[in-house]
Amino acid sequence: MRRIALLTAFLAPTALVVGARLADAQTPQRCSLAFRNSPGTNTRLSVNRLPSGAYNTFIGGGVDAYCEGQDVTLRADSAESYGQANVLYLIGNVHYTEPRVRVDSRRMTYFRSEERLLAEGDVNAVLPSGTTMRGPQAEYFRAVPAIRPRTRLIAPGRPDIQLIQSDSSGRPTEPVHVVADRVVMEGDSLVYASGRVEITRTDVDARGDSAFLDGSREFARLMRGPSITGKGERPFTLSGAVIDLFSKQRLLQRVLAAREAHAVSGDLNLAADTIDLRVSANQLQRAYAWGPSRAKATSPERNLVADSLDVVMPAQRVREVRAVRKAFAETLPDTTKIRSGERDWLRGDTIVAYFDSTATRDTAARPRLRELVARGSASSRYQVASDQGGPRRPSINYVRGREITVSMNPTSQGVRTVDVLDQVAGLFLEPAAPGADSTPAPATRGGPGATAAPRPGTAPGRPAVVKPAGPAPAAAPAARDTTTRAGQPPAGRE
Repeated sequence: MRRIALLTAFLAPTALVVGARLADAQTPQRCSLAFRNSPGTNTRLSVNRLPSGAYNTFIGGGVDAYCEGQDVTLRADSAESYGQANVLYLIGNVHYTEPRVRVDSRRMTYFRSEERLLAEGDVNAVLPSGTTMRGPQAEYFRAVPAIRPRTRLIAPGRPDIQLIQSDSSGRPTEPVHVVADRVVMEGDSLVYASGRVEITRTDVDARGDSAFLDGSREFARLMRGPSITGKGERPFTLSGAVIDLFSKQRLLQRVLAAREAHAVSGDLNLAADTIDLRVSANQLQRAYAWGPSRAKATSPERNLVADSLDVVMPAQRVREVRAVRKAFAETLPDTTKIRSGERDWLRGDTIVAYFDSTATRDTAARPRLRELVARGSASSRYQVASDQGGPRRPSINYVRGREITVSMNPTSQGVRTVDVLDQVAGLFLEPAAPGADSTPAPATRGGPGATAAPRPGTAPGRPAVVKPAGPAPAAAPAARDTTTRAGQPPAGRE
């Protein structure tokens, strides 16, 4: 007991400082170390007095220490204390335990003047929540007045972290796996990760060169080539220069990708300067896209471009896409009848695409386009199957008006009808029969109520249906019957 008491007397002035919590900014307390005999150990002590009056102390055969008045223990195979350098070394099977954290390592070094603790070799830190950190090294800076306002933990060497947090009811949520070349934790809520960052959950993977997480605000940011991949029943990916994630009660609510953003799912391929995804129940519910380079929604069957896009997709099934300002849509023609290699198109100040997302029970199938509606300076060009030109030389139907509605064939997804409302003008072109005069029929234009007269002998096709905005003027009574018959080109009225 005399040896233990002497050891305590020499080490007490150097006072190992420990935090009340690994990542907590509570009022710091210095730890006056006391030592006790360990059963089955043979503790050895050597003390050297330096000319400066400081002491170098060496302990072997097992070290079992605790902080007087605190539930903090420290065990190791041996220890070395250098009074001149103000450094304490703990060597072999080091175990540090306190109510809020447990740290195990092969070696620990405490730099007393810096309030810094360095753990090296197979470091394993465990928090009461179940969060763990494993890596080759961890450096802990304690919050001390006049030195630093809050605690900091730095883990280099690509540590492996399993984050476990609690929901609003106090129950632990699913673990979040974080791996990075270097991780820095500030206080009890800020985490910085850099170098090949990988964040993995059961439903989503996130990658980037660096990441920032704020637990108190439930906010995260991925930077430098980040990407997010959903792994649910309907997977999706999102990439951009910067990606921000917003959560509420530990559930993801919003994902915002900026600069060269790109989102891909089974129903949609979306590209824009900025993409804003809204999430509920771990499924995409809505997407917004905008920016100077224009927003683009593409798929093998159609393209939609505008200054901004609003995609309504409950349960991650596209139901409606709204394209605003200088909208342009392209769709494939009826490929069972037309093989021209060109696409039909529609323009307008705005275009709204409606999808039939309940028409199929196959969750892997894309919803079928049901209708396209263009409003404001609208124009449309679509192809009509022609007996004279065959599948590679279809007839061309061009119309314009204030509003155009394009209805799609639910089976072939080709154009079924085109309805034009107000300020109508049109043009119908047929391929010439072999050896016939190939001069096209002139476009029909006229004042209010003017109606295009169909040319005799036209090939059967899908007609445009012209809907007047109001009663036709008396000067043009023919405009009252504005629906063209099947097998005739569409009427036009301006």
